[in-house]
Amino acid sequence: MQTILGANGQIAVELARELQRNQTRELRLVNRNPRKVNDSDVVVAADLLDAGQTARAVEGSSIVYLTAGLPPDTEMWEKQFPTMPKNALDASWAAGAKFAYFDNTYMYSQDDRLLREETPFAPVGRKGRVRARTTTLVLEEVAHRSFTAQARPRASPMLSSPTN
Repeated sequence: MQTILGANGQIAVELARELQRNQTRELRLVNRNPRKVNDSDVVVAADLLDAGQTARAVEGSSIVYLTAGLPPDTEMWEKQFPTMPKNALDASWAAGAKFAYFDNTYMYSQDDRLLREETPFAPVGRKGRVRARTTTLVLEEVAHRSFTAQARPRASPMLSSPTN
């Protein structure tokens, strides 16, 4: 079973299609109001701000993908963004699952520099600082817990979906 947390957004929908085409038909899509992408998908309603609901949604997963986003409200980002990855990491760790984190590029300088894994964070504005703190939390937790994870920025901050 592979689980996508934040499953109604643009990235999650494409990920669900790709996973079914090339990896597995055993997909669990998790969101407050989840919708199937593929006929065989299992949908689970959960609030990723709630650690218990997140843990229950991830149980039995071999891989967990975090693709959740929030509406473009800076105060909401400051209050809620750090909680979702923390809950997802804790749930993945408890389930013994691999963890993949889909982020955006807000934590980098917003110019034409080529971004690489070693590019230092240079956030511009409050949202950028939130994403830098959150991504740092994910990277530190992964290093501390020593479990398999991927943390990659999305190609563009515009790929964040306000609907999940």
